[in-house]
This record gives sequence, C-alpha cells and structure tokens, in this order.
Amino acid sequence: MKAVGITEAGDPDVLQVLNLPEPQPGPGEVRIRVRAAAVNPTDTLLRSGARGAPDGPAVPGMDAAGTVDRLGPGVDTDRLAVGQDVVVLVVPRGAHGAYAEQIVVPAASVVPAPAGAEPAAAATLLMNAMTARLALDALALSPGDTLAVTGAAGAFGGYAVQLGKADGLRVIADAKDSDSDLVRGLGADDVVERGEDVADRIRGLVPDGVPGLADGALLNDKAVPAVADGGGLATVRGWNGPAERGVTVHPVMVPDGATDTAGLDRLARQAEEGVLSLRVAQVLPADRAPEAHRLLEAGGVRGRIVLDFG
Repeated sequence: MKAVGITEAGDPDVLQVLNLPEPQPGPGEVRIRVRAAAVNPTDTLLRSGARGAPDGPAVPGMDAAGTVDRLGPGVDTDRLAVGQDVVVLVVPRGAHGAYAEQIVVPAASVVPAPAGAEPAAAATLLMNAMTARLALDALALSPGDTLAVTGAAGAFGGYAVQLGKADGLRVIADAKDSDSDLVRGLGADDVVERGEDVADRIRGLVPDGVPGLADGALLNDKAVPAVADGGGLATVRGWNGPAERGVTVHPVMVPDGATDTAGLDRLARQAEEGVLSLRVAQVLPADRAPEAHRLLEAGGVRGRIVLDFG
C-alpha cells in the first residue's frame, strides 16, 4: 500500500512515498480507500518533529475522504456499507495517518460524505469543523450573544464564523483588507483589522468585551483583553492561560471529537445543506506532498491544499 510519510523529522523534503503493509480492520473498525487527504497545519508539526521524533515510519493526516473498503466485525451495516462515500476524522499514530491509500479507523469516526461533494472538497471538512464545534461548545454561548473569532479567514476560523451564525450568535471576526469580503461572505456581522492589537478593535465595538472568543490566530494572552469579565477564550494549540478577570481559557483538542459520530455526521449534513463551506485551495498528487507542505508553511493559503490518492 502506498502512503506518504517520514522516517525522520525535518523540512518538507523528508516526506516520501512509503510502501506499507495493507491494514486490516478489527472489531468495530472500518477500512477506507482514501481518495483525498487534506493538508493541515498539524501535519507540518508532525513532519517537522515539533511533536517528537518518529519511532519508525510516521504518516501525517487527520482529514480523509474516500469509500468504505471493508468492514470489521461488529460494525453497524445499517449505517455503513462497502462502497459508500465517506469522510473520516483520523487521529494519527505512527504509520496510521490519512496520507495513505488505505486507512483503518474506528467506525465511530466515519460518516457519510456530504452529498454531491467531490472527494477533494469533502476531505477539507471534519478536522477544522469539529475543532470549531468543540470551541463553540466549550464557550457555551446563548443565541444573541456575541462571539469574536480571530484567524477568521483560515479553515478553523471560517468554520467558527459559520457555526456561530448557525447557532444564532452575533459574530465579530478579524481579517486583513484582502480577506474582508471573504470573511463577510462567511457570515461575520462585523469585521475588524487583524493583528496583535485586535482586542482593542473588538473592544471598540463591544466596550465591555465579548462573552466568548475563538482564537484561530493563536494570539493567546493577547486575545484575553477582548473577552468580558467572566467570559471564555477557546484556544487551539494547548495554551491554557493564565487569564485575569475571571476569564476561563478552554484548550480545544480535536481528538476529543474524533469518535463523536453524531457530531461528525451533523457537520457533514451542515456542509451538505450549505451551512458550512468546503474550501479547496489546490489539489496536488499525493507524491507532491513536500510542495503542499511548503505552500502551507509559506502562509496566505485560503482553504485547504488537498492530496489526491486517486
């Protein structure tokens, strides 16, 4: 089986085509014939060694779309069937990652793909949308409340904007001038200029601060001043404060939602309904993964780069 991964950490050129044994599903597992895998920032952390040196071959990738190839014992055949188009949220470990022709995952992590979506588009959904969903759930805002989103033009931020609007929230989002129309098109009610002092601009619109902020820009402590006393800040790279004025910091980890079948399915149906956008920046053959990582790390990518596994 062809996969794309690393045997040592480093720059994008360490990514290579690997020949790995064909995986077999066990009880409660499903094998997916991967058609497309999205490239996310977390993949570059695995590749670079930021999360530790690999012990043997390591395959990145948390987002895949493809078809059900084989069902393990005990899988609900009323919900999943061989040949079905699906999307999957993958939690990488060792040689188990989405950059592969075949991957075995818990059946709970697999849901029907959004109807009508091509594999490349479908592959961009679950990891970032589930992260945004977990962030909003942690903030626990009520309809009519105001949510602020930093990094709103990115994949996580864009989904936080769209899910916030679907939840009945007022959304204040940041953007540079060239992304302002994009972010408004995602549904933001107000758009402020991005930057490390964005909290001041958010306070200009909401003098008492917002009750919740989803920090896709990784501002961490610099975002705290935008939050009202006793409010919440959802972070996506593990930062957990401290924060003053009774502000609660909620570190969000997407593996916590990896087997939330109902939640994953709801996100897929929201994409199907047009509530969530599937944004593809570029599709590249799988063996051009080094180029995909270089493009992502250069910044400015809007949507996701996707690897095509045929």
